Amino acid sequence: MKRNLLKLLGERWKSYRHRFVPWMVLNLRRNERTLRQVADRTKDKPIEDGEVFQTLIRLFTALLRSDWRNQTEQLRLLPAASQEKYLSTQNNLTRTTKADPCATMLHTVGFCIERRASSLPSAGTGVFVTEGQVPKGVTVAMYPGTVYQADEPILIQSIRNPFVFRCIDGVLIDGNDKALSKLVFRSCSGRERFGPFRLSDHSWLTAHPENPLAVGQYVNNCSNEKAANVCYQEFDVPDEFPLELRQYLPNVNYSPDMQRQDIRYTYI
Repeated sequence: MKRNLLKLLGERWKSYRHRFVPWMVLNLRRNERTLRQVADRTKDKPIEDGEVFQTLIRLFTALLRSDWRNQTEQLRLLPAASQEKYLSTQNNLTRTTKADPCATMLHTVGFCIERRASSLPSAGTGVFVTEGQVPKGVTVAMYPGTVYQADEPILIQSIRNPFVFRCIDGVLIDGNDKALSKLVFRSCSGRERFGPFRLSDHSWLTAHPENPLAVGQYVNNCSNEKAANVCYQEFDVPDEFPLELRQYLPNVNYSPDMQRQDIRYTYI
């Protein structure tokens, strides 16, 4: 009985310790070779925002094209030039079924990522490149979840929740796809609509996300044996982001009056 209890406490500690500030401070030097030096946290941009923007636009456009038969209500409300952009490809004339999102991602950016059991001990689920090859310095994943401003309540949602990520400016992103966090995201996502247009994607809560990038919360930390091959960077969705493509954004604001929407993504 005592042995089982100690084992359970040990597993909980391994899950929680990366959020315990004293432990992190004491263990920084152990992984110093994996740390990325940042002179000014306000300029922490390994990839320019414009490159991130173009990657998302290219992939989301391909996802919409592959699902154009289910997008007719939204597409008919767009200007003629926008409709032509999504409907003029030869593939759309013959495709009768929706293409697999991973296949669309592979064709668009040259690789595909998926969630699978991690190869690290006691690490649970991880993210793997299942097809293609990832070049250095590209967007490979997005951190999905409900976005909380620094003054918004998240205490109950954060209990036993290792997926709450703190941004540089104090904004929190809850990337948990289970329990109360899942219910909160679904509620907030259902609220965020503009006519027939969905402004966020809740399919990342399932085993088959429509946006294959939305698995960033399962990217594991580095270990003493293995260096990190990705890092996080913050990206604010600009106002000019196309309305019809916002249905693939895996983030939603907790408060309905917030204009800002943060995306967390990783790159190799």
